[in-house]
Amino acid sequence: MPARTTGQPPTIKLAFSSDSPTSATLDALVLAVPPGDDAWQGSLADVDSALDGALRQALNDASFDGKVGSTLTIPTLGRLPAKRIVVTGLPATGAGTVDTRRAYGAAVAAAAKAGAKNVAAPAPGGPDDEVARYRAAVEGVLLASYDFRGYKASRGEDSGIDSWTFLTAETDAARKGVAEGFAVASGIYLARDLVAEPGQTIYPETLAAAAKQMATDNELDYREYDEKQLAEMGANAIVDVGKGSVHPPRLLHLTYTPTGESKGTIAFVGKGITFDTGGMNLKPTGGIETMKTDMAGSAAVLGAMRAVAGLDLPFTVYGIIASAENMPSGTAFRPGDVLTALNGKTIEIISTDAEGRLVLADALVYAAREGADEMIDLATLTGAKMIALGAESVAVFSNDDDFAARVVEAGTEAGDLFWHMPLWDALKKQIKSDIADMKNSGGRGGGAITAALLLAEFTEGKPWVHLDIAGAAWADSARDDTPKGPTGIGVRALVNYLEAKARQ
Repeated sequence: MPARTTGQPPTIKLAFSSDSPTSATLDALVLAVPPGDDAWQGSLADVDSALDGALRQALNDASFDGKVGSTLTIPTLGRLPAKRIVVTGLPATGAGTVDTRRAYGAAVAAAAKAGAKNVAAPAPGGPDDEVARYRAAVEGVLLASYDFRGYKASRGEDSGIDSWTFLTAETDAARKGVAEGFAVASGIYLARDLVAEPGQTIYPETLAAAAKQMATDNELDYREYDEKQLAEMGANAIVDVGKGSVHPPRLLHLTYTPTGESKGTIAFVGKGITFDTGGMNLKPTGGIETMKTDMAGSAAVLGAMRAVAGLDLPFTVYGIIASAENMPSGTAFRPGDVLTALNGKTIEIISTDAEGRLVLADALVYAAREGADEMIDLATLTGAKMIALGAESVAVFSNDDDFAARVVEAGTEAGDLFWHMPLWDALKKQIKSDIADMKNSGGRGGGAITAALLLAEFTEGKPWVHLDIAGAAWADSARDDTPKGPTGIGVRALVNYLEAKARQ
């Protein structure tokens, strides 16, 4: 069964209009309302005046607090051309991009819930920078509207909004912000789609096909290595992890080249275990059902590459994905086996369920040898990370504290919970092997740290950051700009990192 919806960009029409909020014919008019009573001006005051003060009265009656993420839907009962007003909490001053994205994401979710199809709002509130303001609002609108309906019988019935219009002049800055917001949202849509697809449709060959199509559509260079080429290369860790499946492994390499002079080469490296049964160390019921998400690191890399293709950034960017399906069979690798990775180091297999670090080991060596100046890997790597920091967080490990600090800042700016974790040499003894250079599992204690310590052995001396996104790749309940399901975690943080680096 082929993947049905993988990689579709947002379909909501984004537009500008000279209509005023009091004259536009709409299903829903979105208005940002600040906390308190001291900022009722502009469009908010105009609409309240047209309603003879009924808007302010309705908010007072509902005890609307104006906090970010809070919304209230109010019917206009024919007193305005707009059928309803959706108010969304947003401070009049001092709001950041995360606040703006959350506010407009919450608003579009409320409008869709009310059955609205065509929705509009005055110029968005938020940061002083106009580009950033429009970009954040568009991201919120598009990301909150995401809906993976690929396998529902009612797939053709769109339950979301059709159009979002800004009731303001179309300036160059506004147009740029909308375009950038669409580029980032498109990347996150791709990442979410790939994670949402079942394991029967996304496996190494089809993940490669999706990557190749995206690269072609966005004018990125593309290389692909099959299992024979990987074996010839010496990337035996990837090969051995994939031996148990009828779907052979792949290594994918996408490249974005800037239009002008490149200021350096950054590699994004993704774990692409398209389904993780645990291999011979088979996962139990309760742990195996969600393992289609074990390729979320690779999905984030592909999403980031798609976003980067729509932004003007002065770097050469590699998107490198090590993909395999970890299955038990007569040909699968076993506990006790010893693998030889691409750099010649050997790894004793303690658990076949600690396979992600194995494929990443080869991918990191490959990225370093391809000339990357810096490397950031993303992986749903350890349950230990979730025990330490919770499901929504991202654990950050690095061999370069300054590099890690910049990545944490980029993730925090994205609105994600990034936290710099220690990489203590004292724990290396836990992955010491009697018969090989290392073993692939150091046990439960400090499991996220020992997994990162293993990866550090394959960085070839390059600055490196490891992002353990276990748990954060999937939302069990909806948030302001994230419906229940795949989150696309990592895409925005990677883009933010490159944009911040470009400003240095």
